[in-house]
Amino acid sequence: MRLARTLPVPPVLRRHAGALLALLAFAPWASAQSLAELVERARGHDAVWQARQAETDAAYSRSEQARAGLLPSVGLQVGANRARTEISQPAFTLSANSQTATLNAAQPLYRPANRIAYTQGQRGYEIALAQRDAAEQDLIVRTSQAYFDVLGAEDALRFVQAQKDAVSQQLAFAQRNFDVGNATITDSREAQARFDLIVAQEIATDNDLRVKRLALEQLVGLPGVRPLPLALPVALPSLSPADPQAWVDVSLGTQPQLRQAQLALDVARLETRKAETGHLPTVDLQAGYSVNNNPQGTITAPQGGYRAKTASVGVQLNLPLFAGFSVQNRIRETLSLERKSEADLDQARRSVEQSTRTAFYGVQSGQGQVRALEAAELSSQSALDANRLGYEVGVRINIDVLNAQSQLYQTKRDLAQARYNVILGQLRLRQAAGTLNSDDVQAVNSLIADTPNAPPAVPAAAR
Repeated sequence: MRLARTLPVPPVLRRHAGALLALLAFAPWASAQSLAELVERARGHDAVWQARQAETDAAYSRSEQARAGLLPSVGLQVGANRARTEISQPAFTLSANSQTATLNAAQPLYRPANRIAYTQGQRGYEIALAQRDAAEQDLIVRTSQAYFDVLGAEDALRFVQAQKDAVSQQLAFAQRNFDVGNATITDSREAQARFDLIVAQEIATDNDLRVKRLALEQLVGLPGVRPLPLALPVALPSLSPADPQAWVDVSLGTQPQLRQAQLALDVARLETRKAETGHLPTVDLQAGYSVNNNPQGTITAPQGGYRAKTASVGVQLNLPLFAGFSVQNRIRETLSLERKSEADLDQARRSVEQSTRTAFYGVQSGQGQVRALEAAELSSQSALDANRLGYEVGVRINIDVLNAQSQLYQTKRDLAQARYNVILGQLRLRQAAGTLNSDDVQAVNSLIADTPNAPPAVPAAAR
């Protein structure tokens, strides 16, 4: 029989063994991220948010284009020609070169349609800003949803595995009782059936965790993402103000969807005013300067070359008289579109009020569920302890213990999910009110622990 030879440990490794073990223990959790960190990463990676940013930049450039109708325009024309002219009676031939240069400038003095178009461009940029604000709030909610989806899936897998361990112990206990003749085979088979069912649940829950983690990784563009859990004990913030009408009043002044509808109505009213200017005159200030150079002369002045310089300045008035009733029909069209925008604004206002109240009552209901589930967790734990004691003394059967275990872990999972729903509900309430911003993300971030939980074990069938 050969004995394995043990090599001596170098003194350096012995001195730093504790630090190395601590580093190795910390390595799996070094990549854990908080909600605020992942929201910032999503800003730089999410395609929906980046597209909205690009649309906002385009809207700004479009609004600046409308400014051109108020500013002067300047054009330069330069040309060079060569002409040959032959006259038969009397015989005369002239080959001559000519060069021309003309500089024209125009400044609108009275063009009301251009002024209105510029104002419309500014409103269009404000609409784009409102859409960007809505997209930013949506990004926060989507990232938070994906973040807590992963935490909820991790909790679900962890509770299923804890329940599997408890059922496994109960199965072993039932088998020992059967071996010594203190229980029937029914107890053992019931525990085995429950164990097999939990193994199937564990595999499904592990797959759900993989899917939720992939969704979060795709959103933030970070592989191997590990969200930090809520700090224990969990202290959920209260809802302030506690009056739904107060939230509705805030939403009517700040909600991006409502701002877009109001600005769209302003644009429609400006379009009507612009259509009405079709009957009005326009006045422009025009100036020009031209140079004609004919070194060989022209057919009318062939004796020697000459250069002609012309400068002009004046005011041009254009007055429309009749355009085939196009202006009147255009005004009717814009008035109809204006009424449509008013109806859209009313619908947006009703939708914002309803969504804000719905989000408020959802948070209230979630807070009530959390309190009820916290009480249910204590009751379920007491029921499990009583059933275990009753089974040990012979007044309860094995299925009672198994059902009590299942109820306890189901309650724990529901409680964890209810807490996540309350946090997400408060973010959605602020989104409905139009006030969701980075400060709210930091407030949620204050509820998050500094270190992650140990990851749930991977089921053998899922490896």
